[in-house]
Amino acid sequence: MEIPVYLFTGFLESGKTTFIQETLAGSDFNAGERTLLLMCEEGEVEYNPDEFFGKNVFIESIEDEADLNAEHLAELQLIHKVERVVIEYNGMWMMDKLFSSLPEGWVIYQETTFADAERFLSYNQNMRQLVFDKLKTADLVVFNRCDNPDFTEDAKQEFHKIVRVANRKNQIVYEYGPDNAIPDTIVDPLPFDIEADVIEVPDDAFAEWYRDVNDEAEKYDGKTVKIKGRCAMGAGIPEGGFVFGRHVMTCCVEDIQFAGLLAMWPDVKRLKHGGWVEITAEIKIENTPVYGEAGPVLYCKSAKATIPCEPEVATF
Repeated sequence: MEIPVYLFTGFLESGKTTFIQETLAGSDFNAGERTLLLMCEEGEVEYNPDEFFGKNVFIESIEDEADLNAEHLAELQLIHKVERVVIEYNGMWMMDKLFSSLPEGWVIYQETTFADAERFLSYNQNMRQLVFDKLKTADLVVFNRCDNPDFTEDAKQEFHKIVRVANRKNQIVYEYGPDNAIPDTIVDPLPFDIEADVIEVPDDAFAEWYRDVNDEAEKYDGKTVKIKGRCAMGAGIPEGGFVFGRHVMTCCVEDIQFAGLLAMWPDVKRLKHGGWVEITAEIKIENTPVYGEAGPVLYCKSAKATIPCEPEVATF
């Protein structure tokens, strides 16, 4: 049996409880289904079950992160015979902990992250990893309390950029008061010309290009790119191939990873493992065992040793 899960994340006092209360009080969402409401933290605002539409909402608290496990959650499902689950998640707990703790059959239908516009930049500066963690998988990001005079268009641009580093596909909404929510319409221009005969990717735009070529691979099919990166040789790479990429930091030093793509070059033996190289390559979208699915493969027209990028670690 599939149990739909509606997940609400964000830091304390970001507006999660108020939104869930209003949602469960409406007949459009709550038509009487047996619903398990999991509270993973308690703020100043408390739930008022008497205002819920229907009387089949069962509230359970999970105060200790150790109690967030598949066995305990499955037990609560059986006790209350629930048809769906609503989770108010603790902003200080990592998302992977929740995802690994869901019982079999529990499927996240929607994930919404809430943020207090007055505190968001401070949180992002001091708890960057936790902020990034909540943004990276959210379907919708809601910024509350945007009616503050300090929330200018420049602030909105900064908020937008922070969210887009973590997730390019989620929706963003700014709330200026009751019934006054404005969707984000900021367009993200790429820092290179994708329509050029040869797409020249600047050293400081590698992360943007890598994300875009993976997110929207089809628009690069048949395009030629000129770009600098590093060579990586190893097992599992087809003959005449190597992995081309760079180390990328999306959030903080702890999450630096090598982001690479399969590249093909007849003279691959002339390349040095770990060495810096500038390539001009045609991008083809192909199925390959290296990816386990269809993805961009770089067919090099040229590949030559070059000096390292500065800085060597790419960022957004």
